[in-house]
Amino acid sequence: YFIQSNLRMSETPRIDGRIDLDKPRWLQNTYVGRAKHFFSVTDPRNIALTGSELDGAKELLKLYRAKQEPAGTTDEDVYAAKKMYESAFHPETQQKMFLPGRMSFQVPGNMTICGMMLTFYKTTPAILFWQWVNQSFNAVVNYTNRSGKSEISESLLVKSYLAATTMAVGVAVGLNKATSRLPPLFGRLVPFTAVAAANCVNIPMMRQSELVQGIDVLDSDGNVVGQSKAAARSAIAQVVCSRVLMATPGMAFTPVVMNILDTKTKLFQGGRAWLAAPIQVTLVGSILTFATPLACAIFEQQSSISVSSVEDEIQKKLKDENSDIKYLLFNKGL
Repeated sequence: YFIQSNLRMSETPRIDGRIDLDKPRWLQNTYVGRAKHFFSVTDPRNIALTGSELDGAKELLKLYRAKQEPAGTTDEDVYAAKKMYESAFHPETQQKMFLPGRMSFQVPGNMTICGMMLTFYKTTPAILFWQWVNQSFNAVVNYTNRSGKSEISESLLVKSYLAATTMAVGVAVGLNKATSRLPPLFGRLVPFTAVAAANCVNIPMMRQSELVQGIDVLDSDGNVVGQSKAAARSAIAQVVCSRVLMATPGMAFTPVVMNILDTKTKLFQGGRAWLAAPIQVTLVGSILTFATPLACAIFEQQSSISVSSVEDEIQKKLKDENSDIKYLLFNKGL
């Protein structure tokens, strides 16, 4: 009973005894609650769900919302359907997302790509190929998880993709040459530096329409008050920070481990060089399983911005309505 009571206390309050489908299961005003939510959303097992399973989950939630769920439906049935739904459908457009762009694909996708980048970092052709693969994957993720219902033109998609790829390759090739005479560990850390630099370019460019037009800001009741460019800047900065922190443990810690294995144990000598790739993929994957949800949880999905920080026209609108609202909410995207 004590455990169940504590569990309920950490969950989002119910409405008339029913689960609130519009909010995550766990309260999002604490880091622990957000971490639990993202461990659920980024669960790699979700990628094995079939289309019919996802559509079935969506249908059950639709029936539950209308209070017409099948007899015998339990809370855990609803939570299971909610987990499946949130892993595959965009939170605002309600459209099923492209599989490689879903958050549940982050761990298997990134562990493979990052492991390969950390293994094949010495030659320019290898750098070009794996940085291109990584930025192609990032472009898909950024496009799939863009905030709100903003449309991204094909030309903008191509420009963002090319800019990020150019940045990543330029940094990787440049630093690779600059560190060629330094201890091997410096060279192993080059891929991480390139990834971090590319994220600082790719995400803002991919979402530049939001910087121009603004994103929806809402009051506490979910009513749209206006479109704010200041909120868009805050949203994008938070996403860039989360993405860099997400990559840091795996891409910074793994090279240190590999350098020790290489220099101290000579594990990769004597025809055993092939072991580097699977070991690094496994290490990165193990770390990303935890780093991905923990980094996503740093900032609230429904972030807030003070009214004094948004555009004058929004402040004027609220003042004309005699509103005493101090903060507005916005979806930061992923």
